[in-house]
Amino acid sequence: MRPHLGVKEDGHLTIGGVDTVELAEEFGTPLYVVDEDRIRERYREFYRAFADLYPEVEIRYAYKANSTLAVLHILRQEGAGADVLSAGEIFLASKVGLSPDKIIFTGNNKTNEELELALEKGVTINFDSLHEMERLQRICSAKKKKAKVSFRVNPAVSPETHPHLATGLRESKFGIPAEQAMTAYTRAKEVEFFDVAGIHMHIGSQITSVDPFVEAATKLMDIAGELMDKGVELEFIDFGGGVGIRYERDKPYITPKDLAEALVPLVESKIDEHGLKKPILYFEPGRYIVGDAAILLARVSTIKETPFKKFIGVDAGFHVLLRPSFYGAYHETVVANKAGAPWEEKVDIAGNVCESGDILARDRVLPRIDEGDLIAFLDTGAYGIIMASRYNSRPLPAEVLVNRGEYDLIRERETFEDLIRGQRVPGRLR
Repeated sequence: MRPHLGVKEDGHLTIGGVDTVELAEEFGTPLYVVDEDRIRERYREFYRAFADLYPEVEIRYAYKANSTLAVLHILRQEGAGADVLSAGEIFLASKVGLSPDKIIFTGNNKTNEELELALEKGVTINFDSLHEMERLQRICSAKKKKAKVSFRVNPAVSPETHPHLATGLRESKFGIPAEQAMTAYTRAKEVEFFDVAGIHMHIGSQITSVDPFVEAATKLMDIAGELMDKGVELEFIDFGGGVGIRYERDKPYITPKDLAEALVPLVESKIDEHGLKKPILYFEPGRYIVGDAAILLARVSTIKETPFKKFIGVDAGFHVLLRPSFYGAYHETVVANKAGAPWEEKVDIAGNVCESGDILARDRVLPRIDEGDLIAFLDTGAYGIIMASRYNSRPLPAEVLVNRGEYDLIRERETFEDLIRGQRVPGRLR
C-alpha cells in the first residue's frame, strides 16, 4: 500500500486520512481524489535531492502531467515554476500567479499565435526547430521586442520506455538534432532580439534507470562546452523530466536521489573540463510529483461471467482513465470498501466505453466483488484527469482534494448541459 493510503478497521480504504467510501457517497463516481500532502512531500524530495548537491537548482513542474488549478497552486506555494507546452498552459501558469521568469515554453509545433503570446508574457521560449526560431525572429522584429530563448536538443538516446513515451530518439519529432546545435546557437546569437539563455533536453517519460539520463546529459554538457568556445555562455541547463514511479510493486524504479547522485558529479566534472561558469540546473518532473498522489474511484455496476472471463463493469472507462488503453499501462486496483478482505478471484475490470480496448485492469486477483462495490485505481495523479474526455457523451468527473483528514471539492462534476456548452445549431436545422 502507498504511504498516504490506509485501511480502517471496517475495511474501508483511506487516502490522506479520509474514508474513500464516504467520499464516493458524497460526491458520486467516477471520482478523482488527490492528496495534497503527498504532492508536497514528493516535490520536496525531488528538489532537495539536487539542491543538497548543487548550489542553484530550479524545478519547472511539467503542467501536462496534471494541470488542475488546486494542484498548480500547491506547487506554486512550494516554489515550483512551470514547464508549459501550449498557450493554454501559459494562461494557467499566469493564472496561478507565476512570474514570467518561472515559466519555460517547450511545446513542439508552436503556432505564431502561441509564440506571440509567449513573447507578450515574457516567458522563456524553448525552440523545437530552426523554422520555429525563424518565425519568432520575424515576430520579434515586427514588434521590436526581445525574447529570452533556448533550444531543445535531441541527444539521440533511447530511454528504454514505452514507444509513446520516448522523446529523445534520433527519429523522434522533438527537438533539433545534436549535430545542428552549433548552427542553431550561432544563428540565434546573431539575432538582436534574442537573449540566448539556455539549453534543454527531454528524453522521455517513466524512465526507471539513470543510465539514459547520464548518457544524454554527457552530450548536453559537451555541447555547452562547445558553445562556450563559440562565445555563447548559458544561464541555465535544463535536463527535463521523465523520472518514473513504481506502478507495480515488483518493478524497478529510481529515486530523485539516485538521479542526483549520478548527474551532479557528471555536471560538475564537465563544468571543470570546459571551464563553464556554473549554470542554474533546471528539472521538469511531472509524473514523479503527482503520479501516486491521486486515486480514481469507480462504482461496480455490472458483473458478467462468460465461459472465458469474469468481467467487472464499472462506471468509468478510458474516457476517464486513458493510460491502460493508450499505453497498456498498469494501475494497481483495490476494492475500496473491502480493502482488508482476502483475494478470491481473477477478473477483468471493464470500462463503460463502447470500445473493445476499454479494459482498465486485466487478470487481477481481488476479493469477491458485488454490485455496488467501489474500485480504487491507484497512481492516477499523472495523465489521469488531464487526459479525460467526453467520449460517448459522458460528462467529465469530479475531483476532490484531501489534506490530513479534511477534504475540498476542487472540480465540479460536469452536467449534460456541459456537453453542448458553446455549440450552435443553425436556424435552418431547427
